[in-house]
Amino acid sequence: MELTKFYHQAYDSIIKIAPNFIIGLIILLTGLWLIKILRTRLRLRMSKRKVHSSLQPFFLSLTVTSLYILLIILVMNIIGLEMSVFTTVIGGFTVAVGLALSGTFQNFAGGVLILLLKPFDLDDSIQAQGQEGTVTSIQMFYTVLLTADNKTIIIPNGKLFNEVIVNITREGKRRLDFEVKLAYAADIDKAKQIMLDAIKTTDGLLPDPAPRVGLIGLDSDSIRFTINVWLEPANYLNAKIALQEKIIKNLGAAGISFPKPG
Repeated sequence: MELTKFYHQAYDSIIKIAPNFIIGLIILLTGLWLIKILRTRLRLRMSKRKVHSSLQPFFLSLTVTSLYILLIILVMNIIGLEMSVFTTVIGGFTVAVGLALSGTFQNFAGGVLILLLKPFDLDDSIQAQGQEGTVTSIQMFYTVLLTADNKTIIIPNGKLFNEVIVNITREGKRRLDFEVKLAYAADIDKAKQIMLDAIKTTDGLLPDPAPRVGLIGLDSDSIRFTINVWLEPANYLNAKIALQEKIIKNLGAAGISFPKPG
C-alpha cells in the first residue's frame, strides 16, 4: 500500500515538473545556440570597429559569461529550483573577491579606460607619476615606459589614469626653453645675435614657429636671456645639449662676459 502511494506521488510529481523541465531544457539548448552565434557576430563587429586587440577578449568574455549566467538563472526559475541559497553564495563570493582584488580591479579599469579613451598611444613620449619616457607597451593592468637612459618603468594603470598625463608627442613638436645668464657689462645686441646664429646652425631645430631670444630678467648680479626653440620630441635631448654647448662656446669666443660666481 505504501509502495503504491509512493508510486502515485512520484508519478504526480514527475507529471507536474516534466513540462517545466522540458521547457527549461529547450530554452537552455536554444540559449546556448544563440549565445554561440552572438559570440561570432560580436567578434566580427569589434574587428570591424577596430576595437583594441587587448580589449576584444575582455568584452567578449564579459558579454558571453553574463549571458550564460542569465540563461542559467532563467532555466532554474522555469524548472522551479530554489534560488535563495544560490544567490546568497554568489553574493558572498563576489564581495570577498571584490575586497581582495580592489587594487587589481582599479588597475584593470584604468587599463580599459586608457585603451578606450587613448590619452596616449604606443611610441608616444609622456610624463606621468614623476616619470618621463616612451610608451613601449599598454597592458590591461600596467603601462611600460622606456626612459632616455634606457630604464624600464612600469606604472599601474589605476594610478596612471587618475593622475595628470602629459603627452609630449601628440602635437608633433615640442618647445625647448632654457635661460642664459650674462654680466651687466655684456653687449646685449651682440649676445642676442650670437645666440640666434647658434640656433640657425644647430641640427634638429624647426624653423617654424620661429625661435625667440630675449632679455627676460634683471638679477642683482646678472641679466637673464630666455631661449625658446621648437623641435621634434625625439630630438629634444640631443638638440638641447648641442645648442647649449654652442651658445656658451660662441659667447665665450666673442668675449661676452658671464657673471662671476658669488
